[in-house]
Amino acid sequence: MRFFAGATVPLLTACWMLPAQTFDVPRTERLTYEIEWRLIHAGTAVVDAQETSARLKLESAGLVSTLFKVDDAYGVTYDEPFCATSSTLDAQEGKRHHETRVTFDRARNHADAVERDVLKNAVLHTYDVAIPNCVHDTLGALISLRGLALSPGQSVQMPVSDGHHAASVKVEAQERETIKTAASEYKTIRCETFLMNGIIYNRKGRVLIWLTDDARRLPVQIQLRMSFPVGTVTLHLLKEEKL
Repeated sequence: MRFFAGATVPLLTACWMLPAQTFDVPRTERLTYEIEWRLIHAGTAVVDAQETSARLKLESAGLVSTLFKVDDAYGVTYDEPFCATSSTLDAQEGKRHHETRVTFDRARNHADAVERDVLKNAVLHTYDVAIPNCVHDTLGALISLRGLALSPGQSVQMPVSDGHHAASVKVEAQERETIKTAASEYKTIRCETFLMNGIIYNRKGRVLIWLTDDARRLPVQIQLRMSFPVGTVTLHLLKEEKL
């Protein structure tokens, strides 16, 4: 489940790589998703996006909480256009409570990360990775993806870093599909982000995002397709709020 906090939504391409597009996204927005795993309700994910920051709150529910409770809070700050400057992940998962802080130093083209065990008050890992001058965390990349009018058959490359690793990630617009959620029925374009490339995340799998085929480019469904024992995890949009 920790994968969601680092890769949700998510999820990827950079608007600074292509000419600016016109898209109708509010300056502040909250998107609430239901998480489904093996056909059961597994939790909720809430994304709050603003011009220079974003937050993700991830909580497990029901049977998943009984087996392995997850309560993660992730926050990131940006320079325009969504170039990451810092991030914090507070992850309470099972009996663990870890905190990871990342500084994306654009002057040095390096990302520095420190992971701590909060309960033991001990540093577990430190990282120092080379990055481009403008790099995206996965949450910011999901937001900036909405700024591109990709049509099926088009693709882009973008630099992504989680503070531990950095890589160029391909995003590909594949097909138009109709998606039904509890909120509504949407005409969408399915995009695939090749995030699980063995560099950013070692686990093999696929990350798919369905964006509405209109000016909003609203991410109404996100799906992680992984091998056993995780399998398929799907995020369905429940509510969109303009704050």
